[in-house]
Amino acid sequence: MRIVSWLFNFLLFLIALGFALSNTEPTDLRFLIGDLSWRAPLVIFLLVFFAAGVVIGLLAAVPAMFRQRREIARLSRELRHATASKSGPEPLPAEAAIGPGIGLGV
Repeated sequence: MRIVSWLFNFLLFLIALGFALSNTEPTDLRFLIGDLSWRAPLVIFLLVFFAAGVVIGLLAAVPAMFRQRREIARLSRELRHATASKSGPEPLPAEAAIGPGIGLGV
């Protein structure tokens, strides 16, 4: 399975590399405000916007990650408190307190 994963990743890399090498012509990116434009290869634009999407996605995930860490810490404290508050062995069930053989019809 690991080999299949490596082959898939390598194939994906080759496809992306071929796409990058075939799109090296300069492209104009025009902004809405005024007469601003940026001239660069299309691959650079795609890389910049992909990186910006990754950063925005990670920033969106940060609050949930911190919330989950707080919840895990709270549950760990509760578990530690619950196991520490158990003092001594558990009491025996009522059947074991009667004694062996009694009530079994033997």
